[in-house]
Amino acid sequence: MTYSYIIIDDNEDSILKTKAVADCFLELSFVGKAQNYEDGLNLILEYNPQLVFLEIDPTDPNSNLSITLLNELHRYLNVIPKIIITTTKKDFTYECIKHQVTDYFIKPVARIDLIKLLLKLDKSVPQEDPKPATNTINPEKPVQLQAQQPLVLCIKSYGDYRYINANDICYLQADNNSTDLHLNNGEIVTAFKTLKHFEALVPQPFVRIHNSYIVNKNYISRIHTGNTVCYIKNTTTKLPFSKTYKTNIDLIISEISAGNYLEI
Repeated sequence: MTYSYIIIDDNEDSILKTKAVADCFLELSFVGKAQNYEDGLNLILEYNPQLVFLEIDPTDPNSNLSITLLNELHRYLNVIPKIIITTTKKDFTYECIKHQVTDYFIKPVARIDLIKLLLKLDKSVPQEDPKPATNTINPEKPVQLQAQQPLVLCIKSYGDYRYINANDICYLQADNNSTDLHLNNGEIVTAFKTLKHFEALVPQPFVRIHNSYIVNKNYISRIHTGNTVCYIKNTTTKLPFSKTYKTNIDLIISEISAGNYLEI
């Protein structure tokens, strides 16, 4: 079973670390992230994820993150997402038990934490009694399983529906209150949404590297940490990355080197 999830945490580095661990599980599907109470609430109400990883002891008090988010959810939703607390202290366990949260993780979130969580979630799903087969299956013809469909973005504008396969997007570039989507065929499509809006929507392999850029890491051909730029495959395009998002660049380098990789 697949579970959609969002991460609400005022610390960007913590978000990335939690997401990096979750990305190892096919059962977990990333929906978006938020760094304060209001954005987190809106994200839950808009996308109705099954799981919410929530920090309740923020380093930034202006984020207003707390367990009271659950009380607000009950005002709007009949079915509340399963809340997994992610924090650095054990001080709030009693309060969380009273709010009937699903789990309580001490950061950084470990792989075994998610393994246990998924096992508990799967166990809680009622198992249907097997039903007798009504159709005869030809044993010589293998059953074709439907592969997970790629993400398609629909850019709407005054009755015009433009469908874009997310895999064809090399990078996204901020342009004031709109965003330019640069495709692998050289075409540029403009969407009248902010880059922050897209950051909360697009899952891996899209990574924020700059205030003005989100890159599809599958199209990165070179990363120069000295010049703080990365290069896009089969183009002369160089995208800058900033110190704020240096952790994201380090994660990209780490993920590439973890694959079928040879350093010369």
